[in-house]
Amino acid sequence: MEKKEFEEIMKIYSNKLDINLSEIQVNQFYSYMNLLLEWNKVMNLTGITDPKEIIIKHFIDSLTVISKINKDSTIIDVGTGAGFPGIPIKIIFPETCVVLLDSLNKRINFLNEVIEKLNLKNIETVHGRAEDYGKDKKYRETFDIAIARAVAPLNILLEYLMPFVKVNGKCICMKGANINEEIKNSKRAINVLGGNLVSIDEFIIPDTEFKRNIIEIKKINYLVEQYPRKAGTPTKNPL
Repeated sequence: MEKKEFEEIMKIYSNKLDINLSEIQVNQFYSYMNLLLEWNKVMNLTGITDPKEIIIKHFIDSLTVISKINKDSTIIDVGTGAGFPGIPIKIIFPETCVVLLDSLNKRINFLNEVIEKLNLKNIETVHGRAEDYGKDKKYRETFDIAIARAVAPLNILLEYLMPFVKVNGKCICMKGANINEEIKNSKRAINVLGGNLVSIDEFIIPDTEFKRNIIEIKKINYLVEQYPRKAGTPTKNPL
């Protein structure tokens, strides 16, 4: 896709979210898309390869959480994959301090190149599992926001996210359309992990049929030392 066409499409959709992109930001998203497509030829980063679909289903979808984020927040994106939503958030709010956590080193290598080529500052990549880094004093209960996009069922996901969040911080969980059962099954996890369900916002990505839910959970108590449990346990034995 040529730069001019990309810019037109990107601005149309970002405007629907009340986001006004600067020329620098457009250039960053354009470089990001091209790097994603280039790296995707040799490793599986995304099944979405049409440029317009990348704009809508990756960039715009990631930016639907912008209204829930302060521009100077500290954020950890858990299970970030190809950098969603962490890098789009960082492009829009350069003042944020962002950590991208992923368990696959190949993806970390990709993210490091994106960070370098886009000239992003105050952003760090971490290779590892959430269960391990959630016990690390450098990361435990130090972030304003822990966020994840389509990583795991909510009762499992919260055990990944909540250890990173400081008291009065929040988890932002980006989910698909049908979440009633997940919410029901997560009541114990929310309580045990010191959380309080603040809001569930359902919406449709502009000009698509894709329904999304953004679940916001505030952390109201410090986390007891036993959480997160050792790697693999949250999946095998969810709260």
